[in-house]
Amino acid sequence: MSHVEAWRQRWADRLGGRRPDIPLIAPMFVYLLLLAGRDALPADWHWIANIVRGIGALLVVWLYRDRLPPWGRAHVPLAIPCAILIALGWYYGQLAFNALGVPQKIPLPFFSGEIEAVDPRTKLAEAGGFWISLWGVDAVFWLNAITRVAVATVTVAFVEELFWRGFLLRALIDWDAFERVPLGAFSWRSFLGTSLLSTLEHPFNWLVSIPCWFAFNGLMYWKKSLLFLVWVHGLTNLVLYAWVLYRGIALGDAQAWLLW
Repeated sequence: MSHVEAWRQRWADRLGGRRPDIPLIAPMFVYLLLLAGRDALPADWHWIANIVRGIGALLVVWLYRDRLPPWGRAHVPLAIPCAILIALGWYYGQLAFNALGVPQKIPLPFFSGEIEAVDPRTKLAEAGGFWISLWGVDAVFWLNAITRVAVATVTVAFVEELFWRGFLLRALIDWDAFERVPLGAFSWRSFLGTSLLSTLEHPFNWLVSIPCWFAFNGLMYWKKSLLFLVWVHGLTNLVLYAWVLYRGIALGDAQAWLLW
């Protein structure tokens, strides 16, 4: 056994690795913790914060890699069209709800702030900063954009699928012995519960997150493969962000930035 592997196993044990829930929850927790820290930095430093949270959360996945459930098959040819449909459903579903006058922000008092349809390059130009002075607004914008999309495509797909489909979808069937529940097992409580709880993670896209989770859960019930859902989730985020960038930059559609 190498020194690195011995270190990994020792720390995995110290950080609660003997509990079956910790390896599935910890990557998500670390990701959200690092995400919260991003807002404490100037806007032109967000690309560095993106890299830190992306790598940091993946390191936790690596730390617990031998304590995770079976990944299953990727089913990439199927994941691609599923991701495209879900991404476009998220984008145009949100715009449709906006047109109907449905509040974009979840209507609960403890969710503050608003989403503005403003080109992020405009916000960067107004904020200024070290990296903008060094490279210019466009360069920093693309650093932010590329790192943000990369993290959403790779890191978010892994940490969210481990938490939502690997843990919570089973825990809402049998909380005290979720690890005995097969991956992809169905119950109405877990199907509806995880879908409704997803709104707390997406408070500014709360209504479209519910059918999105319906789709993700349904695909998990069908293929019973975490790796398949990682591919679907990652490609969904990639397509969604690529579509926002295309419409916002190439077509000059200001409404696209509501989903950035």
